[in-house]
Amino acid sequence: MASQPIIKLLTGSGVGSRRQVAAVIKRGGIAVNGEIIQSFNEPVDPVKDVITIDGKLVSATAEPLLYLMLNKPKGIVSSTGDTRGAKTVIDILPAKYRHIRLYPVGRLDKDSTGLILLTNDGDLTFRLTHPRFEQQKEYLVRIEQDLKPEEKMQLEKGIDLDDGKTSPARVKALKYPPFNYSITIHEGKKRQVRRMFAALGYRVLELKRIRFGSLRLRALPEGEIRELTPGQVQSLRRGQRT
Repeated sequence: MASQPIIKLLTGSGVGSRRQVAAVIKRGGIAVNGEIIQSFNEPVDPVKDVITIDGKLVSATAEPLLYLMLNKPKGIVSSTGDTRGAKTVIDILPAKYRHIRLYPVGRLDKDSTGLILLTNDGDLTFRLTHPRFEQQKEYLVRIEQDLKPEEKMQLEKGIDLDDGKTSPARVKALKYPPFNYSITIHEGKKRQVRRMFAALGYRVLELKRIRFGSLRLRALPEGEIRELTPGQVQSLRRGQRT
């Protein structure tokens, strides 16, 4: 088998997301044939070379790539790390998918609902989450009262948060109970939408993500999953709407 860059090999085999693998390489946790590697592009042959992570042998046999769309219910955690006993998006998958090392692409907080993509495709995860690709995310929002025109304009121009000013957003008033606004952003700051509205004095009562890049939630019932079609996966890679 031909050699591959270590980061591509490990993300493709489901060891972790590109970001997770990169973090382990940076801290010196990955060794090839007993030697700590420092380059993300270290060439590795999964048949001939012995790969360890923190001293534990790793199988770099690639799993089939899988792409699932989940309509996350409220109360479910989208992280797969330390959840302090909370139920995660992996826990609610049908049993036939739980043996595959899947990772959520972009997080939703515990109180939010809507579209989560789960995949073992590290390259696609990187494309969808790295800031330079500016992947759009669209949310439905319910607040207690209507925004003032100048407040809507502030959201659209950018809001000063404690970790920096947000990029311009698209905000639309809706008649779509229980939601009264939609907002489209392309950043990934923690709890960003809630914090943007809070900066204007509004508490977000309901928050639902309905689009991530080209992928739309549409009529998928809450708590249900479905596999993406090859066309949807290609559109995500190209950044096209579906």
